[in-house]
Amino acid sequence: MSIADGGLKHGDEKMLLSRNTASAERDDASPLTPGQLMGLAGLLRAWRAAASERLGKPLTQKDVASALHRSTRWYRDLENGATVRLDRQLCEGLGKVLMLGRDELQALVLYGHGGAIASPSPAGDSPTRRALQLLIDKQMPSPTYLTDATWNVIGYNAAMAEWWPWVLEDKPNLMRWALLSREARTQFHDWARHAAEYIKLLKFAIPRHPDNPELAQLINELREDDEVRKIWDSSTEIAENRDGATYRMTIPAMNWETAELVSHVLYPASLPDCRLTVITWTRGEDGAEACGTDAGHPLAPLPTASDAGQALRRRIARRLSQHITVASADEAMALAGDDRAELPILSKFIGHDSRLAYSPSTRTVIWATRQDDDRWGIAEVEPYTIIVRMPQAIHVDGAKDEYKVLTRAILPADSIEAVERVQGLVAQLRRRIEVLEEIHRDEYQADPKNVPYIWHPVDEI
Repeated sequence: MSIADGGLKHGDEKMLLSRNTASAERDDASPLTPGQLMGLAGLLRAWRAAASERLGKPLTQKDVASALHRSTRWYRDLENGATVRLDRQLCEGLGKVLMLGRDELQALVLYGHGGAIASPSPAGDSPTRRALQLLIDKQMPSPTYLTDATWNVIGYNAAMAEWWPWVLEDKPNLMRWALLSREARTQFHDWARHAAEYIKLLKFAIPRHPDNPELAQLINELREDDEVRKIWDSSTEIAENRDGATYRMTIPAMNWETAELVSHVLYPASLPDCRLTVITWTRGEDGAEACGTDAGHPLAPLPTASDAGQALRRRIARRLSQHITVASADEAMALAGDDRAELPILSKFIGHDSRLAYSPSTRTVIWATRQDDDRWGIAEVEPYTIIVRMPQAIHVDGAKDEYKVLTRAILPADSIEAVERVQGLVAQLRRRIEVLEEIHRDEYQADPKNVPYIWHPVDEI
């Protein structure tokens, strides 16, 4: 069913992708523009359906047209994809009759005017960016980062790199990390709900930057993921920003404690196309951070028994965060101590120009990344942060020993406790393997001609 069929249900985003479907039939294979992924016509139908639900009766195209003192045909053409410039008065009239909220009305204005007037993303070494980076470094003690129009991270402070070292990677992008990475799906509590919030931001960006090819490429890439596409297709909601959003995450840099975080979003006046995000965290009634522990993941490290050991690790983390760059890779590796175990094979999996070294004395990993100025950015992370990023490394020749070092590091330091933990994990993993083999067997029995055979003891009887 197409948009023109008039049967859009509230929340059925698939109806908004008719332009996407039409574009798939084009002869060329050029990327879709953001406007082809989600258009004003589909949104108007979705908003009218939502208004009908709130009113408890159908809100017809004729009703909307009458309220705007326009012909029914004019509004019908608008919902069918006609390109029409909408002045502010018309947008406000539509907003009133369709009962739009602030973000929806803002999106309508952007669609009506063909996008926003905004400064381009700053160049790699612009004076404005250097000034903002100085502000982030010197005046922001909380994790802080700067993103451009398509959520590329173009600036961050030491605290951000300490808590979320993915910003040290080559060309880090907030949306790719939050929606596609296994790391984000592990750290966010109720990841699907947060994914929906990020998708709202992407949908708002479409009318703001309708002809931005990088945004189109980003959206296409994200929608290739089955889970992301399912969430995208499930709602028509949009949002301009996440300012004031409160959420819970399990942070490796805090020994996998759970923190309740708050995002504060600012728009630099000289770069309104960019966002400066500051992350703070709430505190309990006793003044302590509102954190707990999360032992739900089978490989999550257990808290260390020594309070002194934890204090040492936090002192080192603070020391590292105070000088986030060093001059050379050797100097970066030296931060892991004389007893360090360098991880050259796993370093290649992290990305170009990255170096990893495990420090037995602190049971943490030094993660160094070469920056544009040839200095090396430093972050100290939990071994589990590295393991969760590269589960495929266990199959690579030569990587097993390095993987083993990190796996041992996330187990209790005491040998007896470590073996007990291993036994528990092995029992869990064996049971999971049995379940997977049973599923394979069930699928084979249901379709033996097409599903590969799997051996079962009953076959020998």
